[in-house]
Amino acid sequence: MEVIFMNRLSRMSGQNEEHAQLWIGEEEGAWHLGWSRYEEGDRTDAIWYTGSSWDELLHVYRHQLAIQMGEGYRPLLQGLFHENADLKSRSYGGQRLHCYSELYGNEGLYMDLCIWRRKRAASDRKAPYFIATNRLLRMISAFVPQTIDELMQLPGVGESKASEYGAEWLELTNGLERSTSFPLEWVYSVLKEQEYESWLYKQREQKYKQELDRFTTRKQVLEGMKEGYTLEEIVNRSGLSRRELIELLETLDLEGYDTDCLLDAELAVMPEEEQEAVWSAYEELGDTFLKPVLHKVYGEEKPGGSNLEQVYERLRMIRIRFRRHTETEQNAG
Repeated sequence: MEVIFMNRLSRMSGQNEEHAQLWIGEEEGAWHLGWSRYEEGDRTDAIWYTGSSWDELLHVYRHQLAIQMGEGYRPLLQGLFHENADLKSRSYGGQRLHCYSELYGNEGLYMDLCIWRRKRAASDRKAPYFIATNRLLRMISAFVPQTIDELMQLPGVGESKASEYGAEWLELTNGLERSTSFPLEWVYSVLKEQEYESWLYKQREQKYKQELDRFTTRKQVLEGMKEGYTLEEIVNRSGLSRRELIELLETLDLEGYDTDCLLDAELAVMPEEEQEAVWSAYEELGDTFLKPVLHKVYGEEKPGGSNLEQVYERLRMIRIRFRRHTETEQNAG
């Protein structure tokens, strides 16, 4: 095997320095990604990836490397993530406050704030994250503001949020003891640099795990389409819901992937006259919203013979074809 990339990493464990190597190799058309750890003269090897996809290797590489750097390893050569993002970005100050709040927050107060948010979201009929993000609730739980002025020193709290929710937040924080004070400049000197960097790499680990999961799911869907699987078989293979899968098919179709075989198989049970009526409704009403098309084709009542979700599913599949047809005509014109 030919090694095309290697870097050495190290970390302190007590009084001892531990070493490891990260390497990428190629052999007979296959990529290999591995990690070797050296501890007290012994070497332990782990293969993170073996396969033909360089893109997939990079996703695994970033995720696994972020895990190791979150555990304290640091590289001899910088730039391991092949990206331009700087750890000390423009949100550097806010990131440190976020880090401190996750490491040293009051878990009991945080849970009380989450319960409050759930109740407020239900009464306001809003998604919980529109009320307050987890990040904001963590900071309230860590710094325990006692006044509106203190509350507004937290990133994410402006006049609007303070006016709408501030009094209720302060009801939960007033009377609680706190060992810190406002303003919060002290965080930047109290929080250790190594502690902060490890937290940042934990954030990256989560980010790269999500990217890897999306890449893997996309790969499974494309492979399923190529093998001629049904929609239900791809759902079982990928873990997506049927609606999530059809939304992904819309994206893949826009990117030029052939979705016709799968669409043909799924729409085969739908009468041709019904498909033509849906197509005509898209021509008349446009393809932005499904509900007007539903009412145009089936009337105001729930369509008979099928459940409503199944009907919407078919509308989305026909819309994929309609949009592709419309784009082809526009390009030809």
